Formats: sequence, C-alpha cells, structure tokens
Amino acid sequence: MFKQQIKELWRLCFNDSEAFTELYFTHRYNNEVNICIQSGEMVISAMQTLPYPMTFCNNTIPTAYVSGACTHPDYQGRGVMRELLSQAFGRMQSQGVLLSTLIPATDYLFDYYKKSGYAAVFDYMVETLLPEDLSYGKKDLKIASSAEFQEDVYAYLATKMEERSCCIQHTAADFKVVLADLTLSGGEVFVATNGKSICGIAVAYSKEQTLQVNELLTDSNEVEQALLLAACERWNCRKLSVIRPYKQEANRRRLGMVRIIDAKRVLQLYAAANPQVEMNMELTDSLLSANNGYFYINNGKCMKSEERLPGSHERLSIEALALKIFLPLKPYMSLMLN
Repeated sequence: MFKQQIKELWRLCFNDSEAFTELYFTHRYNNEVNICIQSGEMVISAMQTLPYPMTFCNNTIPTAYVSGACTHPDYQGRGVMRELLSQAFGRMQSQGVLLSTLIPATDYLFDYYKKSGYAAVFDYMVETLLPEDLSYGKKDLKIASSAEFQEDVYAYLATKMEERSCCIQHTAADFKVVLADLTLSGGEVFVATNGKSICGIAVAYSKEQTLQVNELLTDSNEVEQALLLAACERWNCRKLSVIRPYKQEANRRRLGMVRIIDAKRVLQLYAAANPQVEMNMELTDSLLSANNGYFYINNGKCMKSEERLPGSHERLSIEALALKIFLPLKPYMSLMLN
C-alpha cells in the first residue's frame, strides 16, 4: 500500500519520465529504506535513505543517501519535511550510520537542507574538450562498449573508486541500477582492455552532439584519450563534457551535501587519521541531542565530555563541523548518483 501511495506522490512532486519512475520503484525502493509521514491514511511526505559505503580517513564507513524527499503540495511550508528528516536521522543513528548525504534538486534547496545540519562539501568540475584536442597513437588497446552489467567491469570501477580517499562508493547492486538508468539515456560504458586486463572505463552518453562523461577511470592519460575518442566516434560528437573531481577553486561546482549523524565516531576516525590535530570544541546539534557536548581531540584520540573542561573552546554547529572536517579533504560524489 505504501509503495503505490509514495509512487503517486513522486509523480506529483517530480517531473521524471514514467520509465525512470518505474525503474526507481522496481530497483531502488523498498519498505526498509522508506520513511514517511501520514495524515490519516494519506502519505503526505516521504523519502528513501539508501545505504552507501564511503571511504573516509583510511576506513570505509556506512552512510545513508537521502533520495526522493518530497512533500504533498497541500502540506508544504508546514515543517513536515523537517520533521521527516529528524525522524530519518534518528533511524540512521540507531542503525549505526555515520553520515547522511544528498544532492539538492535545485539551488535554493542548499539553504533549506543547511537548516537541518547539512553542509555543501561534495564538489566537481567540468572539463570541456573538442575531439581534435585528443590524440592516441598506440594500437594495442581494445575498446568495447555496452550497457550490460559485467563483473570484471564493476570490479575495476570499485577498485578505482576505492582509491579516492574521501568518496561515496557504489555496490554491485547499485551499479546495475546505474546501468539501467544509463540505458534510458541511450548511454553506454566504454571499456579499454590491454590484453586480458581492463585498464580504463568511461560512463558516457550523447546529448545534442555533446559527449557527456559522468565517470572516467583509467590507468593512464593515454587510455583516457583512447576512451574519449572512441566514445566521440560512437556518436559523432562535436565536443566533450567530462565530469571530474575538482582541483582548482575557479572550476569548482557544488553538487552534494553531507550531514554528520554520529559526531563522536566521525571525530574518532578523524583524530586517528590526523594525530597532529589538537582541538577543543563545544558542539551543538538541534536535531540529534546525542551529538551535543564537549569534544577534545589530542594525540590521535577523541574524548567526549558532558561538562566543559578548562581551556578555550571553539563553538561549532553540526553543519560547521562538517565544513571544517570535509572541505579540506575534497570529498567526491559521482554524478552517477544523480
């Protein structure tokens, strides 16, 4: 019953195609990840909290990605979504989730989610190229393309993604959904092999004669050039738009947000990975009282105290703490999530 009601609410609130809606509710939605608020028998607000692993401070930690957050138009502006987020955070905390992430659908929602403790930390850059900018001389690479799931392709993607030190990861099940969504866009995964070994992949599709590359993972620049050239030739594209982790501030574009769910565990991992850091802070969190208190980081360890110890303290909100920890790490969230 819930599933059908939530699907109808989704159709009312979003402009997604029927094909994508069916894909989502067939492969991503289930009652275990769903949370909703009802008025009588009517579902008036809902979201799904999808589990994703994330590399962070030399560990892989559990996170929950907020998807499909929506409220019936008749109930918007009444604080329903804020209440739903608060309930979701409590559930995440009880499940051992350390962080919540999301991608705001519009720019004004960045400020909206900030009020619930989210911080804009996931950024990317777009590199625009022309086919004539690319060159490739070697003949020993083979390049094939497909939108079908292949175990060795996923294994290569997972290995390369894990090399990113602060990055949302993709499970095999999730990658299958990514491929199904890619098929709806007429896209494919281009795979470069050298002998029997995969040495690069590009997740791409064509839009108005522009090659859109949402993920590019390779062993070398030469493999990268070969993949991009092959994809351009596949659709006769006149230019390329390649998504990458950002490097320079001038090219930075914001994408996603993070919300700390378990401050103590996050700070313990941060302290262990940064033994040189010393910090005394007074942390406040209006939605998760377990995060309130005094935290002391020293010699690779984090201690929490309900009472203030002697010395100066930095006063931080849960959102300000996320900015302080994550922005220097340049965390990355693939556009395959969006």
